[in-house]
Amino acid sequence: MGIIIAILLFSFIIIFHELGHFLLAKKNGIRVDEFSLGLGPTLIGKQIGETFFCIKLLPFGGACMMGEDDADDMSPGSFNSKSVWARMSVIAGGPVFNLILAWIFCMILIGATGYRPPVIAEVMEGSSAEEQGMQAGDVIKEVNGRNVHIWDDLNLYTLTHADETPFEVVYERDGQEYTAEVEPRVLEGSETPLLGVVSGEIEKPGIFGSMQYGLYKVKYWIHYTVDSLRMLVTGQAGLQDLSGPVGIVNVVSDVYESAAPAGIWAVFLNMLNFGTLLTANLGIINLLPLPALDGGRLVFLIIEAVRKKRVPPEKEGMVHFAGFAALMILMVIVMYNDIMKLF
Repeated sequence: MGIIIAILLFSFIIIFHELGHFLLAKKNGIRVDEFSLGLGPTLIGKQIGETFFCIKLLPFGGACMMGEDDADDMSPGSFNSKSVWARMSVIAGGPVFNLILAWIFCMILIGATGYRPPVIAEVMEGSSAEEQGMQAGDVIKEVNGRNVHIWDDLNLYTLTHADETPFEVVYERDGQEYTAEVEPRVLEGSETPLLGVVSGEIEKPGIFGSMQYGLYKVKYWIHYTVDSLRMLVTGQAGLQDLSGPVGIVNVVSDVYESAAPAGIWAVFLNMLNFGTLLTANLGIINLLPLPALDGGRLVFLIIEAVRKKRVPPEKEGMVHFAGFAALMILMVIVMYNDIMKLF
């Protein structure tokens, strides 16, 4: 069951990503030759208008083929015949749609389960926070200059920036802001260093509040992705911590098995939460200025906008090909690690 759910969830996220490219292409009058879900040989397909819609053998990935790699095609309706700004909007459409989907998921989750506001319910005895004079009822506003809107923001920052202690925490009490230098400590009954502040009750914000706090939750997932990438680059995390399709299926199976005893609603919410992580990751990673990714294509379009002249297509093609080859090698390594984790 976990495999089926994983394929459905991942496929939906990929379709939504490609839909962003598709709709922006149509809005700018660009011809879309093929809209596909999956990779490899075509299983089923149907020609609708100028676009061939199809499902392919391997249920991971997808494509919105607009002839963007055919530099010689300047015919009406072709990708390369449009202005650089139109092409930029089409390329950015996929990642932006991923973040929109993350917001929709977050609104549903917060509307259903609520969120924890950054209000301190208890300050632990012997903690640095207690020594700094922090009290129950204080509202945490910032940690090391990063805004805190929900309690998850605080937890994420202290987890991914553990080497930046002491933390400069800005908090509000009776309308006045104060600053404390807080350092995690191993307290009585704990095995790991704790900040020494405890969160309060979950709040449900209503429809409009869910829209607002849904955005805060998307911001949290963006920070989660960026912080994870930073840890990977700085060596705080390794390639063994990355997961590909095999790892995703395994995680989805574990989430399903743990949530299933609580019923369908619990399974739905847990899958929605995991789906938020996936779609936010896909959106942010695709915006990275790396060859073969949407962000890499945007870099060349930005250069074209500045120079008023396109980068020679053969040079751009070579860069993207090299980037694609590197990504394929990385995928093989990640898949190997995922398979080894199963044994």
